[in-house]
Amino acid sequence: MGQGRKGQRSDGRLKVAEPAPAARAKRGHGRNKLVSAAEAVALIRDRDTIASSGFVGTGTPDELICALEKRFLETGTPRDLTLVFAAAPGDGKERGMNRLAHEGLVKRVIAGHWSLVPKLGKLAVENKIEAYNIPLGVVSHLFRDIAAHRAGNLTKVGLRTFVDPRQDGGKINARTVEEIVRVMEIDGEEYLFYKSFPINVALIRGTTADPSGNITMEHEALTLDNLAIATATRNSGGIVIAQVERVAASGVLSPRQVVVPGIMVDCVVIANPENHLQTYGTEYNPAFSGEFKVPLTMLGNLPLDERKVIARRCAFELPMGGVVNLGIGMPEGVASVANEERILSYLTLTAEPGVIGGVPQSGLNFGAAVNNEALIHQNQQFDFYDGGGLDMACLGMAEADANGHVNVSRFGPRLAGAGGFINITQNARRIAFAGTFTAGGLEVEVDNGILRIIKEGRSRKFVKRVEQITFNGSYAAEQGTDVLYVTERCVFRRTAEGMELIEVAPGMDIQDDILAHMEFEPIVKKPAMMDARIFRDHLMQLEESLLGLGLHERITYDPKTNVMFLNAEGMHILTRDDVDRVRRIIEERCQAIGRKVKMVVNYENVFIDQAVADTYAAMIRYMQQNYYTTASRYTSSEFMRQKLDESLTRRRVVPHIFETGDEARDYVAQRGNTERQAKKTWQPEKPKAKSRRR
Repeated sequence: MGQGRKGQRSDGRLKVAEPAPAARAKRGHGRNKLVSAAEAVALIRDRDTIASSGFVGTGTPDELICALEKRFLETGTPRDLTLVFAAAPGDGKERGMNRLAHEGLVKRVIAGHWSLVPKLGKLAVENKIEAYNIPLGVVSHLFRDIAAHRAGNLTKVGLRTFVDPRQDGGKINARTVEEIVRVMEIDGEEYLFYKSFPINVALIRGTTADPSGNITMEHEALTLDNLAIATATRNSGGIVIAQVERVAASGVLSPRQVVVPGIMVDCVVIANPENHLQTYGTEYNPAFSGEFKVPLTMLGNLPLDERKVIARRCAFELPMGGVVNLGIGMPEGVASVANEERILSYLTLTAEPGVIGGVPQSGLNFGAAVNNEALIHQNQQFDFYDGGGLDMACLGMAEADANGHVNVSRFGPRLAGAGGFINITQNARRIAFAGTFTAGGLEVEVDNGILRIIKEGRSRKFVKRVEQITFNGSYAAEQGTDVLYVTERCVFRRTAEGMELIEVAPGMDIQDDILAHMEFEPIVKKPAMMDARIFRDHLMQLEESLLGLGLHERITYDPKTNVMFLNAEGMHILTRDDVDRVRRIIEERCQAIGRKVKMVVNYENVFIDQAVADTYAAMIRYMQQNYYTTASRYTSSEFMRQKLDESLTRRRVVPHIFETGDEARDYVAQRGNTERQAKKTWQPEKPKAKSRRR
């Protein structure tokens, strides 16, 4: 990619070169690699390609970036650098890669996200540097491809978006002419191929180093792509510079804690504390690094405004037992609503830099999380995302059009970049885009179940045609993805026919408050009213709604046949409390009836967590012994029939599991107790009298 060290090609194909003599002299095991920041960046040469870690301010090597900027301002070198990063390492103002936004210092930038490096973005939109925006996950995976000397990254991520070469090819301006992505057809299917290129310098960050250059990350909130970047650079014949907060003696670091081994590291720099904050929003929080968990009651609730209204409506889409990604901005409120409604334990929230579980943070802490269950490398997270691991994603929506296309990446002179948006939206099973209906000065009032528009926003967000396609609604419809567009006043769904208005907030007039502020005419059939609970300032009781545990409405009883029917379809039994709730409600109904019943249960699409499967089977055995004359169950899922059969048999309960409801009902009609037994009044079992010795 461009010009590299001596011996490397300029056509983008990798040819491994010998490292610079200064770097080569430093390589080797068991030798002290500790140098000053100035000494480390002195190894960087003109036209080098530099890859940097960092997600906002988490993991951003500011000590090294500051030293590089200082060298350039004082000496005018190095020049014409290519910068490569996945997520924008910056704060949207001065810090991070923003420091390197000097004409002459930078020639080219290849980035997954640009929003938080506006100074570099300004050089790009003013046509002063070559600039590319490709999906964050693709950049993350390219580091691994470069490390392994692969030709590039082959993926469907980016098809039919602005990254597709049939649109912009990820190029940001007219100065950028080299094609780094092309369409390939394999077995009749289209893919995008992103070329790899050598990396000359890696700027990475960790917590502790030893004299051999082994790097641990115990205080970091994220591990990011540090290992992949270091490996890619080492195997390109380049120099790896690591910024840490402390140095340990040789041989004391646990090998299981070492994230980047010393064989890949050339220089270690101890950072000044002000250049090694845990995040740009937090100097250090041990909950971010997993040293302890915090009580979720400490997290505050949102006020009832347009942001909470949107977050609440999106929360109705949360898949219980599923895995979810929440984007930055408006979607962050969904985590707050889920916590307030006490449903976080029923789902797994994730963030693209590698966070699994817990509560993702917002603002300059975005990317970090508290109470997370696991932390993996960023490229591994995108393996999971790209492979369809997300049950749902809730992301921001800057503008949308008649095709359901969404733009979050480019708005005239403002360059935001796609980040992980394209990876996530093209591969999640369900998507909820969240954003206000208009922008720029919108004021609303939520009053006792009614929404009122106090002041309309100046800018329309539902336009005829988006400026840039970050998400292709037509492509999603072809793939059968369920896509919603959630605003404070209405909800749209991308159907096969187009954008359909499906819900309207109470208090809103469809013509005056919705259609009059759109640049296209959506499909309008019979839109429903948005759930009234969204607009009232009290808990919505989402737990029962989402878990399908409104059991009172799910139980029916026919006194003529003495058959009780439980429609458990879609229920998720995840905890012992869920099992107890099912038992208690059925038991109360049986006690009210006053005799044992014949039970039929619909188990279609029911999910029972393996951790409580035996508890659930024990509950069924108890109910069958005390409240049922006979029982049958049915589901079309062979897997569920097998699991129920195993659990109930282990508890010495005859399963009687059928494939259809008719078979289950026929069984209880023909079998079970005799008519005389069915008419017996049920009485609780009396304790046996204790015998006395005489």
